[in-house]
Amino acid sequence: MYIHLGGEKIIRSSELVGIFDISIEKSSKISKQFVTHAQQHKVVEMIGEEDPKSIVVTKTIVYYSPISSATLKKRANHFVAQA
Repeated sequence: MYIHLGGEKIIRSSELVGIFDISIEKSSKISKQFVTHAQQHKVVEMIGEEDPKSIVVTKTIVYYSPISSATLKKRANHFVAQA
C-alpha cells in the first residue's frame, strides 16, 4: 500500500517509521538533533513550496510535508485497517 505525502510524493506504507507535527522540531531537543543529523547526511526532502505542517520519517529519508500530521495519520491508519 502507498501513502500520499503531498505534491507528487508517494511512499510505500512499509517504509513509514513515524509521522510528527512540525511543532515537535521546536519543542523537543532530541527531535531537533535528529532532523539536524538527517540534514547533514542529505536525507531530508521538502515536498512542495508550501510551509511544512508535518515531518514524515521513513527508513531512508525524512520528508517535510505540507499536509497536516493528523491527515497523514488517518491515511496511514486507513491502510493498516485494510490489511
